[in-house]
Amino acid sequence: MEWYIKVLKNYAVFDGRASRQEYWMFTLFNILVSIALGFLLGILSGVTKTDQTVLGNIYSLAVLLPGIGVAIRRMHDTGRSGWWCIVPIVGLIFAIEAGNPEANKYGPSPNRQKS
Repeated sequence: MEWYIKVLKNYAVFDGRASRQEYWMFTLFNILVSIALGFLLGILSGVTKTDQTVLGNIYSLAVLLPGIGVAIRRMHDTGRSGWWCIVPIVGLIFAIEAGNPEANKYGPSPNRQKS
C-alpha cells in the first residue's frame, strides 16, 4: 500500500526513476482497487437500478496521470526513454527487466535511495 500512496503523491512527476517494486506494486493495487470498485458498483447499480459507471470513470481518471508517470519513470530506470510506454508489448518487456544498478542520465538508482 505504501508504494501505491507514493505513486499517487508523485502524480505528475515524469522525471527520475521508479524501481520494479514501485511500478508493479502500484499496478497490483490499482488492479485490486479496480476489481473491488467494479464489484461494488455492480452491486450498487443492481440495488438502485441506476448507472454507476461515472464513479468508475472518476477513479480511472484519478489514477491516469500517476500511472503514466510511474510507467515513464520505470522506463527511465532501464535507461530508456519514456516514449517506450506507448509500444505495449515492448513497454511491458522493458518494465519487467531489471533497472540499471548505477546512476544513468535519468538519475540515481531508486534501489540505492532511502525511501
